[in-house]
Amino acid sequence: MGIELDDNPQFKDYAHPEKFVSAAWLSARLGVPGLKVVESDEDAFLYDIGHIPGAVRIDWTRDLNDPLVRDFIDGAAFAELMRSRGIERDDTVVIYGDSSNWWAAYTAWVFELFGHPDVRLLDGGRDAWMGEERDTSFVVPEYAPSDYPVVERQDGPFRTFAAELLQRKPQQLIDARPAPFYQGDSDAAETSCATSLRQGHIPGAVNVPWGRSVFPNARFRPVEDIRAIYEDFDRDAETVVYCQLGESSSHTWYVLKHVLGFTDVSLYDGSWAEWGNMVRVPVEKGE
Repeated sequence: MGIELDDNPQFKDYAHPEKFVSAAWLSARLGVPGLKVVESDEDAFLYDIGHIPGAVRIDWTRDLNDPLVRDFIDGAAFAELMRSRGIERDDTVVIYGDSSNWWAAYTAWVFELFGHPDVRLLDGGRDAWMGEERDTSFVVPEYAPSDYPVVERQDGPFRTFAAELLQRKPQQLIDARPAPFYQGDSDAAETSCATSLRQGHIPGAVNVPWGRSVFPNARFRPVEDIRAIYEDFDRDAETVVYCQLGESSSHTWYVLKHVLGFTDVSLYDGSWAEWGNMVRVPVEKGE
Protein backbone atom coordinates (compact mmCIF):
# COMPACT_ATOMS: atom_id res chain seq x y z
CA MET A 1 0.00 0.00 0.00
CA GLY A 2 1.31 3.41 -0.91
CA ILE A 3 -0.71 5.70 1.37
CA GLU A 4 -2.05 4.92 4.84
CA LEU A 5 -5.60 3.64 5.03
CA ASP A 6 -8.63 5.68 5.98
CA ASP A 7 -9.56 4.67 9.54
CA ASN A 8 -13.07 6.08 9.23
CA PRO A 9 -15.33 3.94 11.50
CA GLN A 10 -17.78 3.58 8.61
CA PHE A 11 -15.35 1.30 6.79
CA LYS A 12 -14.13 -0.86 9.69
CA ASP A 13 -16.69 -3.63 9.14
CA TYR A 14 -16.24 -3.73 5.38
CA ALA A 15 -14.64 -6.86 3.96
CA HIS A 16 -12.01 -4.67 2.29
CA PRO A 17 -11.85 -1.29 4.05
CA GLU A 18 -8.65 -0.52 2.16
CA LYS A 19 -10.78 0.00 -0.96
CA PHE A 20 -12.58 3.10 0.35
CA VAL A 21 -11.77 6.64 1.43
CA SER A 22 -13.87 9.49 2.78
CA ALA A 23 -13.92 13.07 1.52
CA ALA A 24 -12.29 14.23 4.76
CA TRP A 25 -9.42 11.74 4.38
CA LEU A 26 -8.82 12.70 0.76
CA SER A 27 -9.04 16.44 1.39
CA ALA A 28 -6.30 16.19 4.03
CA ARG A 29 -3.95 14.37 1.65
CA LEU A 30 -4.29 16.15 -1.67
CA GLY A 31 -0.86 16.72 -3.15
CA VAL A 32 0.83 13.97 -1.15
CA PRO A 33 3.45 12.16 -3.28
CA GLY A 34 2.22 8.77 -4.42
CA LEU A 35 -1.46 9.77 -4.41
CA LYS A 36 -3.33 10.28 -7.68
CA VAL A 37 -6.98 11.30 -7.94
CA VAL A 38 -9.08 10.32 -10.97
CA GLU A 39 -12.49 11.71 -11.93
CA SER A 40 -14.62 9.46 -14.13
CA ASP A 41 -18.14 10.71 -14.84
CA GLU A 42 -21.27 9.82 -16.74
CA ASP A 43 -21.39 13.49 -17.76
CA ALA A 44 -17.86 14.03 -19.05
CA PHE A 45 -18.28 17.82 -19.06
CA LEU A 46 -18.60 18.06 -15.27
CA TYR A 47 -14.84 17.91 -14.88
CA ASP A 48 -14.55 21.18 -16.81
CA ILE A 49 -16.80 23.10 -14.44
CA GLY A 50 -14.81 22.18 -11.36
CA HIS A 51 -13.04 19.10 -10.03
CA ILE A 52 -11.02 18.00 -7.02
CA PRO A 53 -7.71 19.90 -7.12
CA GLY A 54 -5.05 17.82 -8.85
CA ALA A 55 -7.53 15.28 -10.22
CA VAL A 56 -7.07 13.96 -13.75
CA ARG A 57 -9.95 12.93 -15.98
CA ILE A 58 -10.46 9.45 -17.38
CA ASP A 59 -13.38 9.26 -19.78
CA TRP A 60 -14.73 5.73 -19.61
CA THR A 61 -15.94 5.66 -23.21
CA ARG A 62 -13.05 7.47 -24.86
CA ASP A 63 -10.13 6.32 -22.73
CA LEU A 64 -10.93 2.79 -21.57
CA ASN A 65 -12.64 1.28 -24.62
CA ASP A 66 -11.08 -0.15 -27.74
CA PRO A 67 -12.12 2.07 -30.68
CA LEU A 68 -12.77 -0.85 -33.05
CA VAL A 69 -13.81 -3.82 -30.92
CA ARG A 70 -16.46 -3.70 -28.22
CA ASP A 71 -13.96 -4.45 -25.50
CA PHE A 72 -11.66 -2.66 -23.12
CA ILE A 73 -8.22 -1.42 -24.11
CA ASP A 74 -5.30 -3.83 -23.88
CA GLY A 75 -2.29 -3.71 -21.61
CA ALA A 76 -0.22 -1.49 -23.88
CA ALA A 77 -3.01 1.08 -24.24
CA PHE A 78 -3.72 1.04 -20.50
CA ALA A 79 -0.04 1.60 -19.76
CA GLU A 80 0.01 4.54 -22.19
CA LEU A 81 -3.09 5.99 -20.54
CA MET A 82 -1.48 5.74 -17.11
CA ARG A 83 1.74 7.27 -18.39
CA SER A 84 -0.14 10.19 -19.92
CA ARG A 85 -1.85 10.86 -16.57
CA GLY A 86 1.38 10.60 -14.61
CA ILE A 87 0.18 7.52 -12.69
CA GLU A 88 2.84 5.11 -11.47
CA ARG A 89 2.20 1.43 -10.83
CA ASP A 90 2.79 1.89 -7.09
CA ASP A 91 0.62 5.00 -6.74
CA THR A 92 -2.50 5.00 -4.60
CA VAL A 93 -5.31 5.86 -7.02
CA VAL A 94 -8.56 7.31 -5.65
CA ILE A 95 -11.43 7.36 -8.14
CA TYR A 96 -14.64 9.35 -7.90
CA GLY A 97 -17.42 10.56 -10.16
CA ASP A 98 -21.02 11.65 -10.58
CA SER A 99 -24.21 9.56 -10.51
CA SER A 100 -23.31 8.02 -7.14
CA ASN A 101 -20.02 6.72 -8.54
CA TRP A 102 -21.57 4.58 -11.30
CA TRP A 103 -18.82 5.19 -13.81
CA ALA A 104 -16.18 5.68 -11.14
CA ALA A 105 -16.88 2.15 -9.89
CA TYR A 106 -16.71 0.92 -13.48
CA THR A 107 -13.33 2.63 -13.93
CA ALA A 108 -12.08 1.19 -10.63
CA TRP A 109 -13.20 -2.25 -11.83
CA VAL A 110 -11.13 -1.82 -15.01
CA PHE A 111 -8.13 -0.85 -12.88
CA GLU A 112 -8.62 -4.14 -11.06
CA LEU A 113 -8.64 -6.05 -14.37
CA PHE A 114 -5.11 -4.72 -14.83
CA GLY A 115 -4.20 -5.58 -11.26
CA HIS A 116 -3.34 -2.06 -10.13
CA PRO A 117 -2.19 -2.72 -6.56
CA ASP A 118 -3.91 0.15 -4.76
CA VAL A 119 -7.12 1.60 -6.16
CA ARG A 120 -9.81 3.08 -3.92
CA LEU A 121 -13.28 4.59 -4.30
CA LEU A 122 -14.25 7.94 -2.77
CA ASP A 123 -17.40 7.31 -0.74
CA GLY A 124 -20.14 9.53 -2.13
CA GLY A 125 -18.03 10.55 -5.12
CA ARG A 126 -18.47 13.94 -6.70
CA ASP A 127 -21.84 14.45 -4.99
CA ALA A 128 -20.32 14.16 -1.52
CA TRP A 129 -17.36 16.39 -2.34
CA MET A 130 -19.51 19.14 -3.79
CA GLY A 131 -22.16 18.74 -1.12
CA GLU A 132 -19.57 19.48 1.56
CA GLU A 133 -18.42 22.52 -0.43
CA ARG A 134 -14.84 21.33 -0.49
CA ASP A 135 -12.18 22.95 -2.66
CA THR A 136 -12.48 22.59 -6.42
CA SER A 137 -10.29 23.66 -9.30
CA PHE A 138 -10.58 24.44 -13.01
CA VAL A 139 -6.90 23.72 -13.58
CA VAL A 140 -6.09 20.62 -15.60
CA PRO A 141 -2.94 19.31 -13.93
CA GLU A 142 0.11 18.42 -15.99
CA TYR A 143 2.13 15.59 -14.51
CA ALA A 144 5.41 14.28 -15.84
CA PRO A 145 4.85 11.09 -17.84
CA SER A 146 5.23 7.99 -15.71
CA ASP A 147 6.93 4.73 -16.60
CA TYR A 148 3.87 2.57 -15.96
CA PRO A 149 4.64 -0.96 -17.17
CA VAL A 150 2.62 -2.92 -19.71
CA VAL A 151 0.51 -5.39 -17.74
CA GLU A 152 -1.70 -7.97 -19.43
CA ARG A 153 -5.37 -7.52 -18.63
CA GLN A 154 -6.78 -10.40 -16.61
CA ASP A 155 -10.53 -10.70 -17.25
CA GLY A 156 -10.42 -13.96 -15.33
CA PRO A 157 -12.40 -13.97 -12.12
CA PHE A 158 -13.93 -10.51 -12.46
CA ARG A 159 -15.63 -10.70 -15.85
CA THR A 160 -18.31 -12.92 -17.41
CA PHE A 161 -19.36 -13.08 -21.08
CA ALA A 162 -22.70 -13.80 -22.77
CA ALA A 163 -21.46 -17.10 -24.17
CA GLU A 164 -20.74 -18.32 -20.65
CA LEU A 165 -24.23 -17.35 -19.47
CA LEU A 166 -25.76 -19.20 -22.40
CA GLN A 167 -23.75 -22.32 -21.64
CA ARG A 168 -24.60 -22.48 -17.97
CA LYS A 169 -26.48 -20.44 -15.41
CA PRO A 170 -24.45 -19.14 -12.46
CA GLN A 171 -25.65 -20.02 -8.99
CA GLN A 172 -26.67 -16.41 -8.42
CA LEU A 173 -27.53 -13.91 -11.15
CA ILE A 174 -28.36 -10.35 -10.07
CA ASP A 175 -30.01 -7.73 -12.28
CA ALA A 176 -29.05 -4.34 -10.79
CA ARG A 177 -31.45 -2.21 -12.87
CA PRO A 178 -34.57 -0.46 -11.54
CA ALA A 179 -37.57 -2.80 -11.35
CA PRO A 180 -39.39 -1.47 -14.47
CA PHE A 181 -36.40 -2.37 -16.64
CA TYR A 182 -36.16 -5.82 -15.08
CA GLN A 183 -39.89 -6.38 -15.61
CA GLY A 184 -39.68 -5.34 -19.27
CA ASP A 185 -41.77 -2.19 -18.99
CA SER A 186 -41.85 -0.61 -22.46
CA ASP A 187 -42.16 2.92 -21.04
CA ALA A 188 -38.99 2.44 -19.00
CA ALA A 189 -37.18 1.15 -22.07
CA GLU A 190 -37.84 4.44 -23.85
CA THR A 191 -35.84 6.28 -21.17
CA SER A 192 -32.84 3.99 -21.48
CA CYS A 193 -29.55 5.30 -22.82
CA ALA A 194 -28.99 1.98 -24.61
CA THR A 195 -31.67 0.82 -27.07
CA SER A 196 -32.62 -2.85 -26.89
CA LEU A 197 -34.86 -4.77 -29.27
CA ARG A 198 -36.20 -6.94 -26.46
CA GLN A 199 -37.11 -5.93 -22.91
CA GLY A 200 -37.07 -7.94 -19.74
CA HIS A 201 -34.35 -9.82 -17.92
CA ILE A 202 -32.06 -12.82 -18.25
CA PRO A 203 -33.89 -15.98 -17.14
CA GLY A 204 -33.14 -16.80 -13.52
CA ALA A 205 -31.96 -13.31 -12.61
CA VAL A 206 -33.07 -11.73 -9.33
CA ASN A 207 -33.72 -8.01 -9.28
CA VAL A 208 -31.78 -6.01 -6.67
CA PRO A 209 -31.55 -2.38 -7.85
CA TRP A 210 -28.07 -0.99 -7.27
CA GLY A 211 -29.34 2.23 -5.64
CA ARG A 212 -30.57 0.48 -2.52
CA SER A 213 -27.04 0.44 -1.13
CA VAL A 214 -26.58 4.23 -1.13
CA PHE A 215 -28.28 7.24 0.41
CA PRO A 216 -29.70 10.01 -1.82
CA ASN A 217 -26.45 11.92 -1.20
CA ALA A 218 -24.55 9.03 -2.87
CA ARG A 219 -22.78 7.80 0.27
CA PHE A 220 -22.98 4.15 1.24
CA ARG A 221 -25.61 3.11 3.73
CA PRO A 222 -24.49 1.44 6.99
CA VAL A 223 -22.98 -1.97 6.40
CA GLU A 224 -25.76 -3.72 8.34
CA ASP A 225 -28.31 -2.20 5.95
CA ILE A 226 -26.33 -3.39 2.95
CA ARG A 227 -26.04 -6.88 4.42
CA ALA A 228 -29.81 -6.96 4.85
CA ILE A 229 -30.32 -6.10 1.18
CA TYR A 230 -28.32 -9.14 0.11
CA GLU A 231 -29.21 -11.46 3.00
CA ASP A 232 -30.82 -14.03 0.67
CA PHE A 233 -27.60 -14.52 -1.29
CA ASP A 234 -24.74 -16.88 -0.47
CA ARG A 235 -21.49 -14.94 -0.08
CA ASP A 236 -19.43 -17.89 -1.36
CA ALA A 237 -21.61 -18.92 -4.30
CA GLU A 238 -20.77 -18.02 -7.90
CA THR A 239 -22.43 -14.65 -8.49
CA VAL A 240 -22.80 -12.63 -11.70
CA VAL A 241 -24.19 -9.09 -11.81
CA TYR A 242 -25.41 -7.05 -14.78
CA CYS A 243 -27.48 -3.95 -15.60
CA GLN A 244 -28.09 -1.95 -18.79
CA LEU A 245 -24.53 -1.01 -19.78
CA GLY A 246 -22.44 -2.42 -16.95
CA GLU A 247 -22.11 0.89 -15.10
CA SER A 248 -24.56 0.52 -12.22
CA SER A 249 -23.84 -3.19 -11.84
CA SER A 250 -20.14 -2.36 -11.45
CA HIS A 251 -21.26 -0.42 -8.38
CA THR A 252 -23.07 -3.56 -7.20
CA TRP A 253 -19.94 -5.61 -7.94
CA TYR A 254 -17.91 -3.21 -5.81
CA VAL A 255 -20.41 -3.53 -2.95
CA LEU A 256 -20.57 -7.31 -3.09
CA LYS A 257 -16.80 -7.76 -3.45
CA HIS A 258 -15.38 -5.08 -1.20
CA VAL A 259 -18.14 -4.26 1.29
CA LEU A 260 -19.68 -7.69 1.83
CA GLY A 261 -16.76 -9.91 0.86
CA PHE A 262 -18.38 -12.10 -1.79
CA THR A 263 -15.66 -14.52 -2.83
CA ASP A 264 -16.73 -15.32 -6.42
CA VAL A 265 -18.49 -12.33 -7.99
CA SER A 266 -18.07 -11.17 -11.58
CA LEU A 267 -19.56 -8.53 -13.86
CA TYR A 268 -21.35 -9.31 -17.10
CA ASP A 269 -20.38 -5.97 -18.63
CA GLY A 270 -22.18 -6.69 -21.90
CA SER A 271 -25.33 -6.44 -19.79
CA TRP A 272 -28.77 -5.81 -21.29
CA ALA A 273 -27.37 -3.64 -24.09
CA GLU A 274 -25.91 -6.87 -25.46
CA TRP A 275 -28.37 -9.50 -24.23
CA GLY A 276 -31.47 -7.58 -25.32
CA ASN A 277 -30.14 -7.28 -28.88
CA MET A 278 -28.85 -10.79 -29.51
CA VAL A 279 -30.71 -13.19 -31.79
CA ARG A 280 -32.37 -16.26 -30.27
CA VAL A 281 -31.50 -15.70 -26.65
CA PRO A 282 -34.06 -16.34 -23.91
CA VAL A 283 -35.74 -13.38 -22.23
CA GLU A 284 -38.15 -13.26 -19.29
CA LYS A 285 -40.59 -10.53 -18.30
CA GLY A 286 -42.48 -9.67 -15.15
CA GLU A 287 -41.61 -10.06 -11.48
